[in-house]
Amino acid sequence: MKSRVSALVGIVAAVCVLQLGCNPGKKDPGGWHDPSPHRTQFVAVENNVRLEVLDWGGSGRPLVLLAGLGHTAHVFDDFAPKLTARYHVYGITRRGCGASSIPEDGYSADRLGDDVLAVVDALRLKRPVLVGHSIAGVELSSVATRHPEKISGLIYLEAGYSYAFYDSSQGDFVIDLGELIRKLEQFQKLPGDAVSKWQAMVDELLQKDLPLFEKHLKELQKTLPMMHVPPSPQPGPADMASFAAYHSWFTKLLGLSIPESELRQHRESNADGSVGKERIAPDLSKAIAAAMDAGEQRYTDIKVPALAVYAVPLATSAANTFEAGVPSAHVVRLQDANHYIFISNEADVLREVEKFLVGLP
Repeated sequence: MKSRVSALVGIVAAVCVLQLGCNPGKKDPGGWHDPSPHRTQFVAVENNVRLEVLDWGGSGRPLVLLAGLGHTAHVFDDFAPKLTARYHVYGITRRGCGASSIPEDGYSADRLGDDVLAVVDALRLKRPVLVGHSIAGVELSSVATRHPEKISGLIYLEAGYSYAFYDSSQGDFVIDLGELIRKLEQFQKLPGDAVSKWQAMVDELLQKDLPLFEKHLKELQKTLPMMHVPPSPQPGPADMASFAAYHSWFTKLLGLSIPESELRQHRESNADGSVGKERIAPDLSKAIAAAMDAGEQRYTDIKVPALAVYAVPLATSAANTFEAGVPSAHVVRLQDANHYIFISNEADVLREVEKFLVGLP
């Protein structure tokens, strides 16, 4: 749990400033156009649920890029074009963010994985490679666990945490809490005369689930006094005067430059060109994030070739766990990198991605 918390604390402020969900809905009144060379389409993945899909073009093996928590496919607007010389590159904005639909439900790991598969099928992509950043590890592992025949490889960019590979010897607070809640709900629904089922569930809870969760609580009790998430920094009036100024402020905050097109997915543009309000209410953003947490699962069997790239020392523990648990995977550790590793260490990531893809059958 400690490694996962330490990895996430560093990006909490940035995500809180962006807000977690977003739905543009309106054209930019200043006439700004995304300079990234992609075509945009929408793919229906469920009744009344459509996902934004960006297509940067290219030829060769299809690559599908999946963003981290709170981000849209536009976060790859600078990175993706550098892959199109040899690959056909797509990006998917998951439900609950960007121009994609924001339904009330459907945020469990496997449902999000099904969304990816629905896009792959709709576009008739032949066994693409899925490339995921951060929380997108849940989609990668969901697809690889249940439908390995649909893809030819996985690339985890700072995405191979416990939500992507669950180590039963360590457990995970968030995942194990969700599993405990599900079992207690099942327990509550058992009919009074189902004595054998009652006994089996009581035994399982006492022998496995409750001792594991007690261990998590004791670790959390020790860790809480040392955990501190500072208040989210807020831009001043000058920083909101234009998106150029806001982008400059955000770059200083994060220590690297996220595409302006991504920032525009989260904030409206006022008629005078200044930065407007968030595109989605904070309460809804938090609800979506909580639903994704609750829907995480215990993936333990990655059945396709995988590359996992980590920023160390930030993710040293996670890298070691993934390497030990998925011995067929190629694990790369980049020293002193940022969680947004495809931006902070773009050349390194492109090199490792190319080496991995060339070796695929």
